[in-house]
Amino acid sequence: MKLSIGLAGGAVLLLASCAAGVNDGSGTAAPGHITKLSDYVLSVAAPYQDLTAVRIDPTDGCYVYRYQGPVETTYLPLRTTGGNPICTRAPDA
Repeated sequence: MKLSIGLAGGAVLLLASCAAGVNDGSGTAAPGHITKLSDYVLSVAAPYQDLTAVRIDPTDGCYVYRYQGPVETTYLPLRTTGGNPICTRAPDA
């Protein structure tokens, strides 16, 4: 009996920890993310990228978007349909 209660409690804790990373779809940006992208960025960005969580990388001035993969969540460069990064300034020579 104690074993089944322990397993049930462990399952509840496991499910609760997974639920914290679920996107609720409300469209609200996390702190540091851009809430309204320019029309230009929206028109040149490739369609497979998540534009609800975009920020500018301070090291190079390029846009990055949050990619939620099966194992981890990371930020990837926001790219055009041609594969070029979308940046706010020219790259340093």
